[in-house]
Amino acid sequence: MANLPPSSTRTIPDIANVPRHIAIIMDGNGRWAKHRFMPRVMGHQRGVDALREVVKACRSLGVEYLTVFAFSSENWRRPADEVSFLMTLFLKMLEREAANLHKNNIRLRIIGDRSRFNDKLRQTMQEAEQLTANNNALTLTIAANYGGRWDVMHAVQGMLEDHPHLAQGFTEEDLAPYLSMSDAPEPDLFIRTGGEQRISNFMLWQLAYTELYFTEILWPAFGREELEDAIVSYQKRERRFGRTSEQLLAGGQSQDKRDA
Repeated sequence: MANLPPSSTRTIPDIANVPRHIAIIMDGNGRWAKHRFMPRVMGHQRGVDALREVVKACRSLGVEYLTVFAFSSENWRRPADEVSFLMTLFLKMLEREAANLHKNNIRLRIIGDRSRFNDKLRQTMQEAEQLTANNNALTLTIAANYGGRWDVMHAVQGMLEDHPHLAQGFTEEDLAPYLSMSDAPEPDLFIRTGGEQRISNFMLWQLAYTELYFTEILWPAFGREELEDAIVSYQKRERRFGRTSEQLLAGGQSQDKRDA
């Protein structure tokens, strides 16, 4: 537990010019396809290409962690044929990309409730994670059948199973090791494409002090240039973590570049 990354509500994390951890909701695949008179599924297919480009860009820019929302626990409400296509696409992506990720020293992690996935998909997830487990150039985490509320509830349940006495009271430090992203620093930058401006049950615990960036660009059209624009926006933010601007200036830690 001593090696867990710091919590932004308990300590002040180190601030780097390039975000150490970026989280993305990849929104707009269906609309991208619709605008081109294509089936929605073609947008999802093009979205995989966009993810590949963003992963490559993050690695070259020095981002250490990239976490993407691929399929939420609420996405099961979508039409059955679209859900079926997404599951098939996910399987094919893992089969096709795992070796490439490994070749590029990228670690793959998958978070979420796997119970609703078929045996083949669960096995492929496990094999891809095992293959890349020791890589350290970038950690790519895919959230699949994931929800922020599920994450917290699942963590509480796991904690109480291991430590029943904590039902009488527990701390953030007690709970933290049981969260899905316990081994990663909290995201510095959250990006949502597609024009919507909400978090949609994604990493509710971890986004407590994350800088939020929303863009109208649909995910299939989001690439390195758009990622760099988001990072430039992040670099202009003043990250106070509850402090005042004056405190930052007094400590020589001002991150405010809005006058630059």
